[in-house]
Amino acid sequence: MQADGVIVTYAIGGAVGAIFHLEPMDTVDLDVFVALRNLEAGPLISLASVYEYLTARGYKAEKEYIVVEGWPVQFLPPDSPLAQEALDSAIDTTVAGVKTRVMTAEHLVALALRLGRAKDFARILQFIEAEVLDTDKLNQILERHGLLEKWRQFSDRFLTNK
Repeated sequence: MQADGVIVTYAIGGAVGAIFHLEPMDTVDLDVFVALRNLEAGPLISLASVYEYLTARGYKAEKEYIVVEGWPVQFLPPDSPLAQEALDSAIDTTVAGVKTRVMTAEHLVALALRLGRAKDFARILQFIEAEVLDTDKLNQILERHGLLEKWRQFSDRFLTNK
């Protein structure tokens, strides 16, 4: 899609993005953050070009997903400056001989913290226990995006011995 001009860039996020930094885990879908070409100004972002491109190649839409090679894939435009930064800062990697882009561990943690669901907190703990985070980089991201208080609350709840 990038080579054909449908998207500007992309990065794998969510649980599959985390797998690049952690031990494998179960997940239902693949989250792919995408920057789209030719966006019109307005409150809604249409993913029609992505869906049209993939359905024309035989992939099927199911609910909010496009099933690509058996994987339900959810395409997500960045919904915040943090998500945009995570997309822009993604790292290049290769999986089974295929070049791809994945979000950094620190951005995945910041995005999970922002969402704040139980599964997000569990994933943050996995990153901490795996010792794969650059704490200086994480702190800079949290500060830039106004998440230091949420981090303090998370730390008080999950990381301090009471």
